[in-house]
Amino acid sequence: MKIKVGVFFGGKSVEHEVSVISGIQALNAFDKEKYDAIPIYITKNNEMYTGELIGDIKNYKNIPELLKNSIRIFLICDQGKVNMVRYPEKKLGNSLVDHIDVAFPVVHGANVEDGSLQGFLAHYNIPVVGCDVASSAVTMDKYVMKAVLKDNDIPVLDCVTLHAKEYQADEAAAYVKIESKIDYPVIVKPVNLGSSVGIKVAKDREGLEEALEYAFQFSQKLLIEKAITNLREINCAVLGDYESAGASECEEPIANDEILSYEDKYVGGSKGGSEGMRSARRELPAKLDLETRDEIRRLAVKTFQALNCNGVSRIDFMIDKDTDRIYVNEINPIPGSLAFYLWEALGKPYPELLDDMVKLALKREREEENLMSSFESNILQNANLSGAKGVKK
Repeated sequence: MKIKVGVFFGGKSVEHEVSVISGIQALNAFDKEKYDAIPIYITKNNEMYTGELIGDIKNYKNIPELLKNSIRIFLICDQGKVNMVRYPEKKLGNSLVDHIDVAFPVVHGANVEDGSLQGFLAHYNIPVVGCDVASSAVTMDKYVMKAVLKDNDIPVLDCVTLHAKEYQADEAAAYVKIESKIDYPVIVKPVNLGSSVGIKVAKDREGLEEALEYAFQFSQKLLIEKAITNLREINCAVLGDYESAGASECEEPIANDEILSYEDKYVGGSKGGSEGMRSARRELPAKLDLETRDEIRRLAVKTFQALNCNGVSRIDFMIDKDTDRIYVNEINPIPGSLAFYLWEALGKPYPELLDDMVKLALKREREEENLMSSFESNILQNANLSGAKGVKK
């Protein structure tokens, strides 16, 4: 019997469109002999739709028309299954659309990739592919991620964080806070976004003001760190879990400016943005000496496991060409296109990669089933709410 995999994509995120591309790429790559992959599109209002048309990228040129001809659903647990139920339910007849055995989120950005969707799916007691709630949240907060990596002796750049309210209350103090710790040029980025959204380099106070105003449009909290001026960016993906993990081939993305932009990643390729990260300009494999390649791949696995990741994540590195020092820049818990092209470069086809990810989710589910999740107690039999202090003593 085939495993029914619900492939979730879209969501309330500035990376919504990228997620649609990544999700449909994955949907079409599943081994159809083993899996029944079901598309579940999440709108920017967090409504869920499924249906035959949802799995065809061409239909997203007119989303209102697509939704009108698709089935809006909600999920419900029923006797150990997670059912997809039509919304609104039919007054007569069966409203059951289908069921799913495994949830596979292919989402990017805040409100979905950061543990929000993972927590929602975990509520349904269903195996979820990829990082769990905690690791999703930690990896998507660039400051928290740096703190964890520093504690594990993994090299990252020092940084400063700044809240919007803090900046609004005293702009001059905010500039002093940044300039007293980090020399120009600096790079300003939202603390919880990916795909190079909201990022600018500032070379002086005027540029810093512009960068802060821009980035605060996307996030209430920003991260500011030293900008490496003589920079190489190298990406490497990792597949596995806390117990065993391996690194992919390394790539060097090619930027048109001093930082790799959203357009460089998704629009600048010769094939346009329709193929997601696969269409971006890159050197694959990256032109690295063997020692540097081995060190990046070692640090990638160490980063992945320090953050308790699962499935596939992509770790982005920076090399300061003036010092040859390597730094972890950030980790993408659900990378664009699931970084499948980095695995193809090592001879692992996309269907095999997806199969490995589902197996890891099922392994984690089996391990968690052995843990105690409830505790038998007679506390409710003896509960008395008449006292001001309740029952907790």
